[in-house]
Amino acid sequence: MPMRDRLEALQKAGTPIRVGLVGAGQMGRGFIAQVAGIPGMEVSAAADINPDLAAEAFRRAGLEPTFGLNGTSVNSVCPAITDDASEVARSDRVDVVVEATGVPEVGARVAYEAIQNGKHVVMLNVETDVTVGATLQKMAGSAGVVYTGSAGDEPGAIMELFDFAASLGFEVVVAGKGKNNPLDFSATPESLAGEAERKRMNPKMLASFVDGTKTMVEMAAVANATGFVPDVPGMHGPEETDPNRLPETFALEKDGGILSKLGVVDYVRGVAPGVFVIVRSVPGDVRETLSYLGQGAGPNHVFYRPYHLTSLETPISVARAAIFGEPTITALGDPVAEVVAVAKRDLDAGDILGGIGAADYYGWTRTVESAVGTLPVGLASGAKVVRPVAKGEEVPRSAVEISEGSFVAGLRRMQELTLERG
Repeated sequence: MPMRDRLEALQKAGTPIRVGLVGAGQMGRGFIAQVAGIPGMEVSAAADINPDLAAEAFRRAGLEPTFGLNGTSVNSVCPAITDDASEVARSDRVDVVVEATGVPEVGARVAYEAIQNGKHVVMLNVETDVTVGATLQKMAGSAGVVYTGSAGDEPGAIMELFDFAASLGFEVVVAGKGKNNPLDFSATPESLAGEAERKRMNPKMLASFVDGTKTMVEMAAVANATGFVPDVPGMHGPEETDPNRLPETFALEKDGGILSKLGVVDYVRGVAPGVFVIVRSVPGDVRETLSYLGQGAGPNHVFYRPYHLTSLETPISVARAAIFGEPTITALGDPVAEVVAVAKRDLDAGDILGGIGAADYYGWTRTVESAVGTLPVGLASGAKVVRPVAKGEEVPRSAVEISEGSFVAGLRRMQELTLERG
């Protein structure tokens, strides 16, 4: 039965999928608005540090929320808002939790509490996933719930293409995305304040896009889901605006391309907001058919999707988790890629590092093996610098003290101990 039919059946039965949203920023607002037009699904609760943002999002969707979940009937027709994310993760009126804050500390705690309370988790918070996703996924499996990345987010969109190509028997050799913004490693919320205001974006979030951290995080998630790795630290990131030229660009060096090996993740400065996979064909009917269909002469071919709809597609992952018990994108097992912190400025002893997108560091994707001894970007927020780190240097883990009481750091320690024990 098609998913739309299943959703309509849930609507007719009066048993819609009840979603709890954490984070009512740009992504959260879009999600609430999209779900308002979907049968068999409703956002029954939303949390934000500023609950007025959640209230505004519901009202823009034609819904009038009530404040607080405690004591609210599970059958209430009014959505509830709160400033306490844990309330949403524990609430009896929620079946699936969507985490959309982009903050590793919040995402780790929300996902953990949701799993412990028997709820599926859809992560728009890729920053958390690349830090402790392997542990959260194992916990979800033990609890009998789904932990997954989101459709519409670039890792989910890439994974759909990857699965499509691999399921048809193609050899996938590269998975990638286009980068929307110009790359500026020195970008800060202050330098982008005007642009953020015009775009109605959080300036920290915009800075994490421009400084490349978001791209590094997203491609690390794809690496962990496919087993592919960055060909070089930070990936190549060539400039290209024509997707039809990507098969030539992402070929081996001996064939005129930029790669030293196949089975890699990368990004392109251009072809945005698209995602792509490069596949290889063998001589014969398949290659001839691909050429006839406009996919080039081979041996490399590109399957390109020229859009991804971010949180507007998240309801697909919610439905897949709740109806079919299936994830959109999860790690294969042990991580193969890490995103490490690189100093945006000279860091001095005593400095307290800000969050992702602030003025202190940007993310840089490496293989797990080559990242040993460096500071994962998801653990950097709130860390205290104990010895100087020069601008442009990868931050050694020994150069900082992780914030005491950090929940995401605790989960990360658990994950590393598990990996050490095999």
